[in-house]
Amino acid sequence: MHLYTDATDRMARALADLCLDRLAMQAPLDETLTPEALLEKAGHTVTETGVGQDEALRLWEHVLAPACLSIDHPRYLSFIPGAPSKAAAAFDMLVGASSVYAGSWLEGSGAVFAENQALRWIADLAGLPAESGGVFVQGGTIGNLSALVAARAAVQHRRGSRPDRWAVVLTDETHSSVKHALESVMDVDVVLIPGDERGRLTGSAIREWLATATDKQRESVFAVVATAGTTNLGVVDDLAGVADVAEEQSWWFHVDGAYGGAGLAAPSVRHLYEGVERADSFIVDPHKWLFAPFDCCALIYRDPVLARAAHTQKAGYLDPVTVEGEWNPSDFAIQLTRRARGLPFWFSLAVHGTRAYTESVERTLSITRAGRALIEAADHVRLLVEPDLSVLIFERVGWTDADYAAWSKRLLDQGYAFVTPTRHHGRVCTRFAIVNPLTTADDLAGILESMR
Repeated sequence: MHLYTDATDRMARALADLCLDRLAMQAPLDETLTPEALLEKAGHTVTETGVGQDEALRLWEHVLAPACLSIDHPRYLSFIPGAPSKAAAAFDMLVGASSVYAGSWLEGSGAVFAENQALRWIADLAGLPAESGGVFVQGGTIGNLSALVAARAAVQHRRGSRPDRWAVVLTDETHSSVKHALESVMDVDVVLIPGDERGRLTGSAIREWLATATDKQRESVFAVVATAGTTNLGVVDDLAGVADVAEEQSWWFHVDGAYGGAGLAAPSVRHLYEGVERADSFIVDPHKWLFAPFDCCALIYRDPVLARAAHTQKAGYLDPVTVEGEWNPSDFAIQLTRRARGLPFWFSLAVHGTRAYTESVERTLSITRAGRALIEAADHVRLLVEPDLSVLIFERVGWTDADYAAWSKRLLDQGYAFVTPTRHHGRVCTRFAIVNPLTTADDLAGILESMR
């Protein structure tokens, strides 16, 4: 037996049927199993002679897939979920089957062209200039890291020297991956600025730090990271105020909109993003609130030339692809090999049009406002932070950590909802992250009622 047998056709059709069934069904929540339970159910699946396609398909359909939570379930409200459109999810099947290499224009010009049109729509929403551009990368972690690598290279080139230690300005609500990437990957120091009463990084707070910092501390900073929609609270930093300070100090201004950047498509909240148009780099994850499947982060630079200078890899065997005037996605991030991860997003945009995206984002915001009203009207829960976007963080009055844990487990065991505890100002609470247009106010009301 070899890897390319006549049975492949039958297997492909069986897999296609499973894909069609999944697209047609109401997303199940299912359950998470322990490694011991899965081993008992599935056994050793990788063997010398193989288990055969029928058995492998059975294992996936009846054992392994039911042990995965569906992030597109309307009552999956933990972390930051996703809700890929049917068009995007279906096209992802074709991307996987097509063996398109999308790291260079030479090998994937059609795919890169389409991805760039999707990136252009996002850049236009943010008000970035016509010459801006970038690449789709794996997720916000790689997007932020790639942007900050480009930032450091650009600032060092502009200054013509480097300090003993580089540093970047953040706040406590900046995503944990940014601090980790700076300290553990880039070996860069972090300057933590206290957030305001809603956890927002503000220009005035940075100025307070500058007023007391030493010359050495000020000179060590090469960038500031503001967040357009924090993960835990869903609030938007003072982008315009931070941009002012970055411009005065000649820092690189990066905006992490991994979750909340999608709100740029919604006129009702567009005013919250004033200042994002001044960003040197910006990210948003379409797999979060822009209805694309995993994994897909749009990374956009105001001046892509600076990113290309930082990220282009040089080698003799790469000479055919490093051609002047061609747009190679691998030149704009920490990657060389890449799949065309932006194509499912592009396809859905092309199918439905951008107006449908605006309407869908606005719908989730409307449901969030309805959820806020439900919390305000109830006597057993209390809203902790006034929402900017589609995250509601609140507490069940009188509950302990154990109460939250038992309640969350009960909801999941019942297959009703997936809502996990979090913390705010050191105490346990919970939150709704609403990015699925199929989520309803009745869904939120049912979950709140379960807390009585």
